[in-house]
Amino acid sequence: MPAFSRAATTSAPIEEVWKLLHDPSRFPEWWSGIETVRTDGPDAYTIWPSGYPDFPMAQHLHTEHGGGRVTISCLVSDLAYCWQLSDVGNGTRIEVEVEIPEVEAHRLETQKGLISASLQRLCELAAASASE
Repeated sequence: MPAFSRAATTSAPIEEVWKLLHDPSRFPEWWSGIETVRTDGPDAYTIWPSGYPDFPMAQHLHTEHGGGRVTISCLVSDLAYCWQLSDVGNGTRIEVEVEIPEVEAHRLETQKGLISASLQRLCELAAASASE
C-alpha cells in the first residue's frame, strides 16, 4: 500500500491547530483540493473536491482530543489521513501520515503535493488565528 508522511511546525498553540483540524467545515480554508464540505453527523461529512461539483465523497472523522490525533477516512476511495499534533513548547508540531490503497496508487504524487500545500496553509492559518 503506498504511503507517505509530512511534518511541519507552527508557532500556534496546539489548541488553535486543533480548532482547524477537527472541524470539517473549516477544511476548505486550508485543505488544498477541498472546495465544499457538508457535515452529516458528529463523525461523518461529505466533501466535494475542487473542480468536481458533481462528485460528493463521504468521509469518516475520528478524533482523539487528549492524544491530539485526527484520523480521516475516505469512504469512496479508501484513502486514510492520520494527523498528529504535539506540543513543542512555543508551538505545535503537525505530522500527517497518508495511506493510499493500491488501486488508487496513481494518485500518490498528486496527494503528496496537495498534503504538502495543505500542511503549510494549516500552519499559517493557525498562526494567524493565534495572533488575533
